Amino acid sequence: MTSTAATPPTTITEHELAQCEQANQSGRTPVVFVHGLWLLPSSWDRWVALFEEAGYVAMTPGWPDDPDTVEEAAERPEVFAGKSIGQVAEHFETIIRGLDRKPAVVGHSFGGLLTQILAGRGLSAVSVAIDPAPFRGVLPLPISSLKSAFPVLGNPANRNRAVPLTFEQFRYGFANAVSEEEARQLYEEFAVPASGKPLFQAAAANLNPWTEAKVDTKNPERGPLLIISGEQDHTVPWAIANASYQQQQENEGVTEIVEMKNRGHALTIDSGWPEVADTALTFVQRFV
Repeated sequence: MTSTAATPPTTITEHELAQCEQANQSGRTPVVFVHGLWLLPSSWDRWVALFEEAGYVAMTPGWPDDPDTVEEAAERPEVFAGKSIGQVAEHFETIIRGLDRKPAVVGHSFGGLLTQILAGRGLSAVSVAIDPAPFRGVLPLPISSLKSAFPVLGNPANRNRAVPLTFEQFRYGFANAVSEEEARQLYEEFAVPASGKPLFQAAAANLNPWTEAKVDTKNPERGPLLIISGEQDHTVPWAIANASYQQQQENEGVTEIVEMKNRGHALTIDSGWPEVADTALTFVQRFV
């Protein structure tokens, strides 16, 4: 698969271009990791080591204008503001089209939604969507999900802002399935502000036929897809993950779902991450 763009947009960083070049030169299958709201690409660092040990070449692009570290994010929170689902999807599509072969794509939360958008465009060889944010056609709205989104959706002005989470909000939305001590450690190590726009887009997706929060579930080039759901996830409960799975079953490709017991929304970064990563890796290895 070769690039169709004459020049990459200015949002593509030198680091991301270098990752593309490294992947192409390696001759190995790339795995593109897609983070969600309130996290940075560095949240995938341990997954990168695991997948590269298994023989893949890992890539961790950011969302446009992502800072490199949590410390930089605290100094410049405004850089997160205004990023839309469509803008981020185009950013990742441009990166993927610069690869010589279709990658595996693994995403968490809104990164899980983006993973399905990219798969629906025929850009991935195999995909894993972990606790994925809902898209148009996914109807359940559990109370816990509404409560998790309220720090953003509770104020319409947040649509165009960068919104941080307090520890209490992070504890409820991400780290409810771990100890208080671990929750605080995760908050300090990983949490950054996030664009409010994607949450407003997802919330209105079923009312807006032109929404960017939509997935082509029927594209025969979608490839195999696994959805992973955390049993205790407040932000994306089983009802949402399973409704996404039901929509994706319209595709002729392999579509599977697995529930990880006793896991919350922080399942990709908390102390139980190896079980989730092994589940994703095992699925990817079946196909590429």
